[in-house]
Amino acid sequence: MSDAQPALSTDSGLIRSIGTVALSASIVNITVGGGIFRLPADMAASLGVTAPLAYLLCAVAMGLIVMCIAEAGSRVALTGGPYAYIEVAFGPLVGFLSGFLLWMLLTFAMGAVATVLVASLGALVPALSSRVAGAAVLTAIYVAFAAINIRAVSAGARLNTLITVAKLFPLLLLVVGGVFMVNRDNLVATSAPDMNTLARSSLLLVFAFAGIEAALVPGGEVRNPARTVPRALFSAMLAITLLYAGLQFVSQGVLGPALIGSPAPLADAAGVAFGGWGRTLLLVGAVISMTGYAGAMILATPRTLYAFARDGFLPRVFMRTHNEYHTPAVAIVVQCVIVLLLAITSSFERLAILANVSILILYGLCCLAAWQLRRRNVNAGGIPFRVPLPGLVIPLAMLVILWMLSEVTLAEWSAFAVALGTAGVIFLFRRKPEAGVYGT
Repeated sequence: MSDAQPALSTDSGLIRSIGTVALSASIVNITVGGGIFRLPADMAASLGVTAPLAYLLCAVAMGLIVMCIAEAGSRVALTGGPYAYIEVAFGPLVGFLSGFLLWMLLTFAMGAVATVLVASLGALVPALSSRVAGAAVLTAIYVAFAAINIRAVSAGARLNTLITVAKLFPLLLLVVGGVFMVNRDNLVATSAPDMNTLARSSLLLVFAFAGIEAALVPGGEVRNPARTVPRALFSAMLAITLLYAGLQFVSQGVLGPALIGSPAPLADAAGVAFGGWGRTLLLVGAVISMTGYAGAMILATPRTLYAFARDGFLPRVFMRTHNEYHTPAVAIVVQCVIVLLLAITSSFERLAILANVSILILYGLCCLAAWQLRRRNVNAGGIPFRVPLPGLVIPLAMLVILWMLSEVTLAEWSAFAVALGTAGVIFLFRRKPEAGVYGT
């Protein structure tokens, strides 16, 4: 085998201060966002009492994908996450198209969750239910998170860790305490779901597990990525799988048929299991969860703008770091402003059309990137994680992705094509010959 080929470009203005615990917490924080507070009702409607097993099956499928992403992330230590992995593997054009879709997906997802956050706050505190009050509170939240992340990426990572612990407490309480209130009759399966229903439900579950692509964006600020990235990925995936399956099991067992159509299934399950205080606790937990999601995404997503500027697709001002704290201050501020505008104006709903196909395409490209990076022996320093049985695991991961893509509608493919074409135009007009991870 030839000597290891390094990723030549570096993020010299950034400090590597994110360790395994902080990165794991960021992955959990982003993944366990607002969706889990609604997901059990949707899964019960499509899969019935077999839904908890679907989480485990989806976790196995995601495990194949995560192994590929772990190898790619252990070999490329650049800011940008999947964007950087794919660009190093396949060059600037494919990398930028992937990065554009990643940034767009993450930005609109931030706006969507911010809107739900405002609605949840209004339900808890009626005085905040007006549009003006909600916008003011949301602005204050984003200003605070921006200031924290500008001051130091380690401070932002520590805050994300604390919020992760705080928001997981009511969820873990429901799993541990609610299991004693489960009615076994609510868990009796009468029929198995058909393959089409399972495929569409798996598509939904993949996005319930999604989040690793955002949490890995600050790759230029991760300590010892060859060791940290794989450990953080696998520990976070294990924790998320057990939590999700446990929540589905308890909510199904406690609520039974009432779970289907519930607007707040976890809160309703806690209300039945513990009483009114339990329901309130879960509602508060939902607010904390979405606030934590906002914090984790502000830590991660602006680094995509930084990576675009590094590679010549955006003006170099987006690479400007704070003189004292050495964080991408301009990118953080711009990202927060964009998200606030989207959330306040609610002009971001169409992203849902792109979400399904774009994230699966990104996962597929990351799987192929892992193979390509290994073939070229790209090494970021240290011993990289290696996918076991790559001749089996990588093709299986791609087959899983293709299986789920088979349920994507023509309208979704059309919207995806439009977005990809827009990114291609940006590439042609903004591309500089000297830009790119390898300077090609």
